[in-house]
Amino acid sequence: QVQLVESGGGLVQAGGSLRLACAASGRTFSSYAIGWFRQGPGKERESVAAISRSGGNTEYADSVKGRFTISRDNAKNTVYLQMNSLKPEDTAVYYCAARVSVFGSLIHGSYDYWGQGTQVTVSS
Repeated sequence: QVQLVESGGGLVQAGGSLRLACAASGRTFSSYAIGWFRQGPGKERESVAAISRSGGNTEYADSVKGRFTISRDNAKNTVYLQMNSLKPEDTAVYYCAARVSVFGSLIHGSYDYWGQGTQVTVSS
């Protein structure tokens, strides 16, 4: 089992940047593929990005391609989400999730473990 804690959220102006972190407990972090998801006010949860357990494979939702970058440091049990050129529509609670798999997925139902989320607010 793995426990996930997100951090790095906050308030930023449109066009700004934030870096989110997802820190995991446990000694088998490298066994898990990780995904980032978000849920904006009044919206359904949507995918953002996913990364394989080695970090060699990544995928992104179309809405964030070219602006967000997912990466991981298995030595630190942490996955990062670098968010650049932020837009007001990126405002949401951002969650990281883990699943025991080689590859990540943009399907939120395929993940077994979830963090509590971190709020990102982008002002116009």
